[in-house]
Amino acid sequence: MRTHVALLRGINVGGSGKVPMAELRRLLAERGFTDVATYIQSGNVVLTSTDPEPATVAAAVEEVLREDFAVPRPVVVFGREEYLAAVEANPFPQVTEPKQLHVVFRAAPPDDAELARLDAAVTIERTKGGQEDAAVVGRVVYLHLPDGIGRSALAVRVSAKTTAADGGGTVRNWATVRKLAELLG
Repeated sequence: MRTHVALLRGINVGGSGKVPMAELRRLLAERGFTDVATYIQSGNVVLTSTDPEPATVAAAVEEVLREDFAVPRPVVVFGREEYLAAVEANPFPQVTEPKQLHVVFRAAPPDDAELARLDAAVTIERTKGGQEDAAVVGRVVYLHLPDGIGRSALAVRVSAKTTAADGGGTVRNWATVRKLAELLG
């Protein structure tokens, strides 16, 4: 058995993609997942599976969303060790305000074109005198956004230009990232 973190993109946000967490937990348990727990309403799931492959777990959760809720959304899954390593790899440890640090969890690492767009977005930010920054470690993109994500030109540039199959992944603020790490034990 292997523990995973499943991050559902665009769930219960802005009145669309409604997925009741209690119902999601029940349906995942019916499909053989165990120790299913959710954190807040925005699609954060910790579960245990007999399948060690994150991509297979992601496909199974996507199937539940599509078939049982009619909400086709990408799901990004990290195994416990990979998730905890991503938390430890935080390239912005000096950021103590959780709303200033966001993490984009990806199904796959950004390709060369995506990395070039990210570098260009950071360069534009620097040229304008901004303090926002980004760093990539594997399939995780860390965004340091001193004024928060709602006012971030960098976040807009990064998300608006993605062509990745996972839609560019799914974003969580640092408080949520840490809470999920706690749930992993």
